[in-house]
Amino acid sequence: MVERLRRTAFLPGARKGLQVRFGIAEAAELLGCSTNRIRMAEQDGRLPPAPESETGRRLGYDISALLNMREVLGASPRRREQDPPAIIAVQNFKGGVGKSTLTTHLAHYLGIAGYRVLVVDCDSQATTTTLFGFNPHFAIRQEETLYPYLALEPTEDDLAYAVKGTVWPNVDLIPSNLQLFDVEYELAAAGSRGGSVLPARFRKLREGLAKLARNYDVVILDPPPALGTISLAVMQAANALLVPLAATTPDFCSTVQFLSMMDQVLEQLSGAGIEVDYDFVRLMCSKFDANDPSHSMVQKVMEQAFGPALLPVSLLESAEISHAALRMMTVYELERPVGTPKTHKRCRQNLDEAFAQVEQLIRRRWGRVSAGNPTLLMGVV
Repeated sequence: MVERLRRTAFLPGARKGLQVRFGIAEAAELLGCSTNRIRMAEQDGRLPPAPESETGRRLGYDISALLNMREVLGASPRRREQDPPAIIAVQNFKGGVGKSTLTTHLAHYLGIAGYRVLVVDCDSQATTTTLFGFNPHFAIRQEETLYPYLALEPTEDDLAYAVKGTVWPNVDLIPSNLQLFDVEYELAAAGSRGGSVLPARFRKLREGLAKLARNYDVVILDPPPALGTISLAVMQAANALLVPLAATTPDFCSTVQFLSMMDQVLEQLSGAGIEVDYDFVRLMCSKFDANDPSHSMVQKVMEQAFGPALLPVSLLESAEISHAALRMMTVYELERPVGTPKTHKRCRQNLDEAFAQVEQLIRRRWGRVSAGNPTLLMGVV
């Protein structure tokens, strides 16, 4: 059934592609330069002109052309060699808060912004893998997930084997499937017998991701929505934490419990000699409906409870996100609006503003000023 849906979504080729294009005005805004500068670079041969239709209409720039434009015009936001890569875990033990949606949209936002991104799907439900256009049941084997690296009897000692290219030239993926859950069984059984198996695996994932991260600017980890061995390993491997929560009473209460439990877990990890140090911990309100009075009420409680740890721009509930997910895509991959242009524009603007907050936190660690519009980032502390 998943395969039928995938083939329907990707007709006529039954294979995911990236057809989104950017007009010259949008490209200039993304690069922080004038359209005239782009035109001059095309005229003097430093940049190839945008392709044209048979009628002579400019078709716009694809993501590869945009990345090349950044390099030629000196507008790449990549970290310097001495800057540490950001390794962000998107975690909450409550399911249904939009964790995988946030992960994939953040990855594609950063991809458009010019960063080199690696997404690691650590959840055996493999929602993130599916949103990248892979069928986790048919297209992904257990040997292509984290399993060969984390298993009790590992067959891999380096994570490079699991990295897959995607339709995004600067966004890679380590996929997942249901068989990754075997790691939970194996490590839980080994942990119950005592010994140093779990601490060793936690250190191994951290070391493997740190080594792999040298080739990227940002690594985004999508762990399972539960306190299992993989989640613990991910929390220990990350150097930043992003916690999505919906504006409902159950989600708020669950997140409070998650934070309390996380505090205890980190203390236990520290007692086992495993230190965890986050550059930032931020909460992001997700799936927010501004027209629902109960959402607004819970959001105010969040602001009072979490203060500056809650990012000021919430992710809005949008039909455009749902339409894109049905096609196993993000909003950033849609070639044209699925709903009304107004709905698409409002959704895209909200996503950009929300993720600009995270981008600012990443760049702050590098001692860099914002690469985007600073007016979008006011209030980020």
